[in-house]
Amino acid sequence: MTRTFYAALVAAACIAAPAAAQQPTQRQVDSLAAQLRALRARLDSIVASLSQRQPPAQAAPPPGGGDDLAALRAAAAAARGDSSQRADRADTVPTQFVGRERNQAQLNPEIGVTGDVRAYGTTSGVQRDNFVPREFEIGFQSALDPYSHTKIFVSIEDGVASLEEGYAYWTGMPGRIRLDVGRFRQQFGELNRWHLHAVPETEYPLVLTSYLGEDGLAGTGLSVYRAFGGLGTHELTAQVTRSASDDELFGGGGRPTYLVHLLNFWQLGRSAYMQIGGTGLYGTNPDSALRTRVGGLEFRLTWRPPLRAMYREWTLRGELLAFQKEVVGAGPTRIGGYVSSTYKLNQRFIAGVRYDYVESPEIGEITRQVIPSLTMWQSEWVFLRAQYQWQRVASATATHQIALQAVWAIGPHKHETY
Repeated sequence: MTRTFYAALVAAACIAAPAAAQQPTQRQVDSLAAQLRALRARLDSIVASLSQRQPPAQAAPPPGGGDDLAALRAAAAAARGDSSQRADRADTVPTQFVGRERNQAQLNPEIGVTGDVRAYGTTSGVQRDNFVPREFEIGFQSALDPYSHTKIFVSIEDGVASLEEGYAYWTGMPGRIRLDVGRFRQQFGELNRWHLHAVPETEYPLVLTSYLGEDGLAGTGLSVYRAFGGLGTHELTAQVTRSASDDELFGGGGRPTYLVHLLNFWQLGRSAYMQIGGTGLYGTNPDSALRTRVGGLEFRLTWRPPLRAMYREWTLRGELLAFQKEVVGAGPTRIGGYVSSTYKLNQRFIAGVRYDYVESPEIGEITRQVIPSLTMWQSEWVFLRAQYQWQRVASATATHQIALQAVWAIGPHKHETY
């Protein structure tokens, strides 16, 4: 009985001891949970406070405005980190100096070269001179300063170099006037101003070479140009020159000649425009009592749809000239002109045709020509042309000619029109 009592007492003590040992551990767990809840509450309070805080106001600039660029750089440096460390690194980068002087390439003019070679075949007479290096043209262009520019074109024909054009021009003159000084192709009609390799056919229209000179009208002198608006756009050009065709037109007197050209331009729609112009040329030679007058009317109609301009374009143009040489107040008036049309078949091919009618200045015999052509633009730098010419002088038998033309260009200005 006594043994049983002691055994039960020992067993009860063993069971009670672990339970008493677990009481402090449970209190610690409850305490840690309470601390965790308190920390979580503080964290939620801090997050709510940060979300409600407004961004700090920018520092007011120092009196007098300060350096805005320096303030921006300082703010960017502060955002990236320690400015003292960056300053230490900047001390290791060598200082670089940049020169603002013009180098040799900037002093050089822009240079372009154009080659124009022909091959001819005729139905009458002995075939000779069938291949002709018609012209090689070297062009120099440059801005002289912010107010003036220059263009110089040297033409080489049959191994002989000559100055085709060489002039300086100012575009910022008072009254929006452009002033040209030097030698230039004159603004008679439309195509006389163009260089030979840029005209729609292989040669200038017959009326221009018959009345204005073999290479058209060019002169050395002054040219004033002014554009103005009102019921369209209008251009007025006045030129005083000594003509290169002085012997043919004005009897070699060497006196000034006077030219006035008015061009009127109207936009007919998004795809078409029209221009009509008139030109008057006058010169004298008192030694032979000679007075020469040439008047001209021109028109052009062009259709070019904006969305298809690379593939479709149609142009109809023409000029009518009246030529009069008076000696001692008497002299006949001759009439001549042309009508031509070109149509772009696609991106590369252009079909054209021109009709010429001219009364010769000397005896008035009539020359007629019909010239169809096909031009292939191989690229911006090269075009090839095939052309047929039917010609009849007075009542003589008609002649036929086939011409092939190859034109290529190098330099920044491809196929410069003028």
